[in-house]
Amino acid sequence: MKKLALFLVLVFMLTITAGAADIQMELEPDEDLPASVFDEGQIPATAQEIDIPAPSAILMEKETGTIIYEKNADEKLPPASVTKVMTILLIVEAVEDGSISLDDTVTVSAHAASMGGSQVYLEEGEQMVLSEMLKCIVVSSANDAAVAVAEHIAGSEQAFVSMMNERAAQLGMTNTNFTNCTGLIDDPEHLTTSRDIALMSRELILHDWIKEYTTIWMDTIRNGTFGLSNTNKLVRYYSGATGLKTGYTSSAGHCLSATAERDGVEYIAVVLNCDSSADRFESAKTLLSFGFAAYTLAVPYPDEVLPPIPVTLGESDFVQPVLADTSPILVKKTDLQSMTKEVELAESLTAPVEAGQRLGTLTVSVGGETVAVTDIVAGDAVARLGWWDICCRMFDYLFFGK
Repeated sequence: MKKLALFLVLVFMLTITAGAADIQMELEPDEDLPASVFDEGQIPATAQEIDIPAPSAILMEKETGTIIYEKNADEKLPPASVTKVMTILLIVEAVEDGSISLDDTVTVSAHAASMGGSQVYLEEGEQMVLSEMLKCIVVSSANDAAVAVAEHIAGSEQAFVSMMNERAAQLGMTNTNFTNCTGLIDDPEHLTTSRDIALMSRELILHDWIKEYTTIWMDTIRNGTFGLSNTNKLVRYYSGATGLKTGYTSSAGHCLSATAERDGVEYIAVVLNCDSSADRFESAKTLLSFGFAAYTLAVPYPDEVLPPIPVTLGESDFVQPVLADTSPILVKKTDLQSMTKEVELAESLTAPVEAGQRLGTLTVSVGGETVAVTDIVAGDAVARLGWWDICCRMFDYLFFGK
């Protein structure tokens, strides 16, 4: 009997171990990473010198959307939980348009509670405020919370997935198709690319308040009884990290959309299908560090203040020219000294002048190559004088020299 009991215990332990191994294939691996992964070390001098283990990758600057580096960026691959960038984006947009509120109470369905992989073990019928659900999705990549909120917004996960695909099309994500809102299920039709992930990641971080969630390292839910730990180790160990989302399944490999900001410049590094967690963090860190080291944002203002332009027959004698667009441009730091700015501006105008009327251009060049052309326009409208006003002015000029 003792031998039989011992045999049954051993069988039970082996079953539990095997089950845990199967689950781990769907969970974010929480391995200890070498410190070198997060040290900046030697940064490549040019984009051509970048050598990263990620099979597919891209580096984008947020403000301008400029692509600095890409590697197989249009190859369709499974994104695993990086899928949730779109899920989070739709949640954020629904909050901002008033469709839902962060104070909403979300009730968990049986379908949501059945999700495996990374989860916070929601039970059918359990209720949780939306802000807590969002924290679970962003920080711990909780599949059950993602489905629960998707159902709260759209009524069903599949209806929410239709919204995801519609939004992807609006963002120009031409190589993306979502079939679920989590990335947990390895569906051969659930595919995207590094470039498309960068597009939706950029759209998400334009909503600055989401960084209150994406920068959380550790937190709790359920009145402090359940701990959350961010699957994105860069949030803890990389200077300026602002997010964004990790992903892993056995077929997708180790994936990451990483964002970081320093000195007012923010970059998005996406890496897909890496062999290890260390590879994905090393690849993303290398891309981000290159961006910070090599590029900066410059506002294309003229070197001198734009002078007022005389206006003939106007109710005002002058109009002040202004730049139509003051958006910054991304330039290499090594090119700043060779940047030139050429202003072409009308010498005089005849009324009427409309506000926003084009008066000239500002051309910005680097090394003789044009990098930006900005219209110079009228800052205000200047109405034309009426005949009586013109006669009065002529009278003053002829008899009083005014």
